[in-house]
Amino acid sequence: MNSQIVGNAGLYYVCYKLSLFGWNIMPTSRNARGVDIITYNQDCSHFVGIQAKTLSKRTPIPLGSSLDGIMGDWWIIVNNIGTEPKNYVMLPNEVMKSAHRGEKDGRISY
Repeated sequence: MNSQIVGNAGLYYVCYKLSLFGWNIMPTSRNARGVDIITYNQDCSHFVGIQAKTLSKRTPIPLGSSLDGIMGDWWIIVNNIGTEPKNYVMLPNEVMKSAHRGEKDGRISY
């Protein structure tokens, strides 16, 4: 699967799973800066912004050239989306603590 299909499948998989827990789900515009999913409970008293990251296999998640873009209330990471999806839920500070800094040809990535 190409990366756009993988991302879309993961986004809607996360929405589906959160719906089963009773959350109202609103995916945001794709490729817009910000969270991927806005969720809220049945009486609209609690809102949560979720960043969804999806991979077709178990590989590191590319976070970009800086950790400044880490946002949202929760991160939900899904791997193996095409076969047997596995979900991981993390807080943004856990994502930052777990990030690995790499450098290749003078370019930094996490």
